[in-house]
Amino acid sequence: MFKKILIANRGEIAVRVMRTARELGIRTVAVYSDADRCACHVELANEAVYLGEAPATASYLNIGKLLAAAKSTGAEAIHPGYGFLSENPLFSQAVTDAGLVFVGPPAGAMKLLGNKIESRVLAQREGVPVTPGATFEQPTAEVVRRAAEQIGYPVLIKAAAGGGGKGMRVVPNAEELPLALEGAMREAGSAFGDSTVYLEKYLTRPRHIEFQVFCDRHGHAVHLGERECSIQRRHQKIVEESPSVALTPALRKQMGEAAVKVVKAAGYENAGTVEMLLDGDQFYFLEVNARLQVEHPVTEMVTGEDLVHWQFLVASGARLPKTQAEILPRGHAIECRIYAEDPANSFLPSSGTVLALDEPRIPGVRIDSGIREGSEVSVFYDPILSKVIVHAATRDQAISRMREALNRYVLLGVANPLEYLQSVLAHPAFQRGELSTHFISDHLSAWKPTPAAEPELAAALAAALLYRAPVANSAATSAPQSDTPWRTLGGWHIAAGGGR
Repeated sequence: MFKKILIANRGEIAVRVMRTARELGIRTVAVYSDADRCACHVELANEAVYLGEAPATASYLNIGKLLAAAKSTGAEAIHPGYGFLSENPLFSQAVTDAGLVFVGPPAGAMKLLGNKIESRVLAQREGVPVTPGATFEQPTAEVVRRAAEQIGYPVLIKAAAGGGGKGMRVVPNAEELPLALEGAMREAGSAFGDSTVYLEKYLTRPRHIEFQVFCDRHGHAVHLGERECSIQRRHQKIVEESPSVALTPALRKQMGEAAVKVVKAAGYENAGTVEMLLDGDQFYFLEVNARLQVEHPVTEMVTGEDLVHWQFLVASGARLPKTQAEILPRGHAIECRIYAEDPANSFLPSSGTVLALDEPRIPGVRIDSGIREGSEVSVFYDPILSKVIVHAATRDQAISRMREALNRYVLLGVANPLEYLQSVLAHPAFQRGELSTHFISDHLSAWKPTPAAEPELAAALAAALLYRAPVANSAATSAPQSDTPWRTLGGWHIAAGGGR
């Protein structure tokens, strides 16, 4: 096992990786930009290396600086987290070429699976169903139109190197195709440096189901069950759960085996996620995310496994710690993502200072967080702040526990989706498990926050005035004092002989 690792990331995922590393006795090196000088992940690491200015290209996306930081601190391996360079085969290869260990898949497998056209071909070769589609050498409007008519509208134009909804357009009819094609290619070229697109049949009400997979370098591969991620806004997940109520044991077995088949065929190693669409009882391969997912905690909660620990084991050359038969999920887990964004304003990102933070501490509730009171939420990076994960014996109990956890979660200073998530969980369709990737547009498109009742507003203002009054008086009459253990312990004295 490694003695020291560098985490090429920030925020809650950097903190999450550090927790497991600390438990295993692995020293950690954080990296940070100007915007993250006082961030939690910097404080929690054993060492920290400054990368540069706040823009990601000058810091978290700079491969040369990350490798130099690892070398200068004596780190043996680099964990990429998710986002930034986590799915960049050039980074994976550069880490290996530098004589370090990349805690993730090898560059070749990452490159193969990162291209959506090549991964579709791979899935088809392995007998895994894909949605009807077409690829093009020269995607002129006429060529694409003929392919779309054969597939049948609506169709979906997707970027071959894409992700996160970029370079993607839903086309309902032939008239809208030329403009959609031009826009998708332009956006793909801008976002990924590759304007290649392909065509898929657009499923109108699918469920998004993904399987957590793991492979080692000794030829072993397993899956750790599925996650249902159908609750999305702008193609970004906001609520995930495991297991999915839509899967029978037979369908789960069939989909899990298909997921393992795809990654084994790609020569994959370490953690990955095979994403699929489920339409009725027919599933289709969608893509592979060659990294640890944001939503990996729901799998950890139902399996009792630490997936970051598994990542370190596999990266260090060990075999997978369990066989498929030994992985026995139990209960139900749900995760809600807490973003700095405004659901009442098209989920626009929010920035500012976290003025108050009180995260719920309840049995069966886990918080993966990268913030504390006083944290600055900048505009430079992904707006995810934390994740609330619950586990219970049944789905109904998990929903109830999550609602209580969100009710107790206090976050002031930046816009956030706490109230919105409550509305999702309270919706009868969600509670019945009637989910699809269009759940938000079908049920909550007109959502507005509940205005505070006048008595509640008056009480809050009164409380704020009462809180501020002593502070103001104190400031006027004496030097400022901060809360320290010496002030909050109450009466105490130092005693000899072990007394108090």
